Amino acid sequence: MLKAAHGCVNGSSLFPRPWRTAVAGATRSPPLQAKRRYCARRRLRGPLAMSGSVRAALLTVGLVIATFFGPHAAFAVTLDELYQSQTIVTGQGEVNRQIGFRDCLDRVLVRVSGDRRLLERPEMAELRDKAGSFVDSFRYHDRMEGIPIHDEQGTHDRPHDLTCLYKPATVNKLLASLGSKPWLGARPTLSILLAVERAGRGFVLASDGDESPYMRDSLEAAARPMAMSIVIPDKATLTKGGFIFEEVRAMATSPELLGGDARTLGGRPLLFGNIQWRDKDLGWTVDWWLAIDGKTYDWQIRGVSFDEAFRVAIKGAAQILSGNGQP
Repeated sequence: MLKAAHGCVNGSSLFPRPWRTAVAGATRSPPLQAKRRYCARRRLRGPLAMSGSVRAALLTVGLVIATFFGPHAAFAVTLDELYQSQTIVTGQGEVNRQIGFRDCLDRVLVRVSGDRRLLERPEMAELRDKAGSFVDSFRYHDRMEGIPIHDEQGTHDRPHDLTCLYKPATVNKLLASLGSKPWLGARPTLSILLAVERAGRGFVLASDGDESPYMRDSLEAAARPMAMSIVIPDKATLTKGGFIFEEVRAMATSPELLGGDARTLGGRPLLFGNIQWRDKDLGWTVDWWLAIDGKTYDWQIRGVSFDEAFRVAIKGAAQILSGNGQP
């Protein structure tokens, strides 16, 4: 029998974005094409070349990254925290609750396993039909708590966070039926180095920058559902390391410019990204690279909101780090 609890929920909250766009299909860009694009931009011919400023940045990248990435390499969560998920529903009615149960099932399977590909398995259709039977307990939190109810609005219209809690044995059995297993232990903390381009203007995302605080919030919101943590460098760190926009974009576009050690210094996987707004795609196009254990992975998504781009980034990194392969 399900146990319902009410009260404030500690966890991620989704920030509504008026500019959110529909998700389009993701495409990947082969490394060779990425190199050619980079060379064309820099007016280079033949093999990929490094500017003097790139070399200078690479000489200091080890020391700077080791400093800002800090000594802690992982983000620990308890089993109770790991085996739960959250979604947004309208009111507390049974119909919307069942919709929420299905969404929470998808989320907890990906959260625990680190493998977003599970949602594409044909077996998921049957599991979603009985999603409520897997929930051990659930609770609501009114997202408009403290705001008086409008004359035209009943309590059933108010958005709520629905948090579902699961028994580990239940989720582990479901994962086994899908040919997967739980990703246990401390989750690696991702270090983010992101070049942002829009309307001919570019900058490197900083934790204390004023260019786009919404992007920082969105990255953190994307990490929480995967029980992961991120680190974004501050402006002083970027300046000290010579991480100006052109150099970070060059590194992100061609990660082979970095030595293998620099990619995981401090014990933290280093996620590079290059995000560009493109009118023809009606959204953002993003290339992501993550190097781990001597191998570099890359993936791309286009024509999406940056919220979706960051969710794809974190889930892709989780898929790699959990041992589930290429995103």
